[in-house]
Amino acid sequence: MTEQQDIRSVLVVRLSAIGDIVLTTPVLTELHRALPQARIDYCTKAPFAPLVASNPAVASVVTPESITPGTAYDLVVDLQNNRRSRALVRKLDARMVRRYHKRNWKKVLLVRFKINVSDGYQSVVERYGEALAGLAPKVSAPCALFPSPQDRAFAAGALGADSPVLALCFGANHFTKRYPTERFARIIELVTAATSASVLLLGGKEDEPEAEKMISSLPEAARSRVQSLAGKASLMQSAALLERSTLVLTNDTGLMHIASAFGKKLFVIFGSSVKEFGFMPWGAEYELFETEGLRCRPCSHIGRGSCPKGHFRCMMEIAPERIASRIIETLKQPPQ
Repeated sequence: MTEQQDIRSVLVVRLSAIGDIVLTTPVLTELHRALPQARIDYCTKAPFAPLVASNPAVASVVTPESITPGTAYDLVVDLQNNRRSRALVRKLDARMVRRYHKRNWKKVLLVRFKINVSDGYQSVVERYGEALAGLAPKVSAPCALFPSPQDRAFAAGALGADSPVLALCFGANHFTKRYPTERFARIIELVTAATSASVLLLGGKEDEPEAEKMISSLPEAARSRVQSLAGKASLMQSAALLERSTLVLTNDTGLMHIASAFGKKLFVIFGSSVKEFGFMPWGAEYELFETEGLRCRPCSHIGRGSCPKGHFRCMMEIAPERIASRIIETLKQPPQ
């Protein structure tokens, strides 16, 4: 019997966070295709379970707290590969373990010494896929999310179908990944003045104050076209809202990857982030806005709480008018 035919139970481990988990979904698709006889479980932290719970490739979702030590798996695919995930895997009865290799030394060279040793762009999805070498073909599947009928009904009720919708994902976990609120407001003002589009603000509870600040700074004509569901929609309701949106303007955040799962045209703003880290949208059309040629960029591979140089040029030199003009041009293009 071949190795693939022997595999009847699989556990995929990715504990966090939103974008990283969404980027594992192409691997789930390829595993399911290559091992149709196998039961595939997924281990993640409870807040992120909805991202994979409805995936047809996944039989069940477990958390680090709920998985039973000694549980037997023919194959464990550790796509986190940190201290906690390795400790979790050691407690299982795993016949075979495959791991994602982070190659953090490349990030260190790029962040600390600005030495880029990457041989062209490689997505983290492709690096996840390397863990399946010999078990599944090269990963080519798109990201995949499956909002429930209830999630989609929520989105339909919130948005309707009267005008194009620009979804704006304006939050991020770290300051250096967040385009300034007043600049997002300027984009909204320009886009609503030049098109019939409405604007949907999406984010978590922590983003509500900035959403209110953004809306209150707008002139009345623009304000009437903006709706904020930041902090008011669940993770999968937000996914359903992005599914119904026309275009998406986004920082480097988990919602960017959720939008990519629905093939949306993305307008992506990178501050301290750089594409060499491998976290560009997978399988979706996008335009990247960044300030090239800064010697201080990237200053971190995950983001910082403030600009270490104090000038924040990586974001401040991206003109909102430049972004708005591309969104307006795209919205005015005839449907294909």
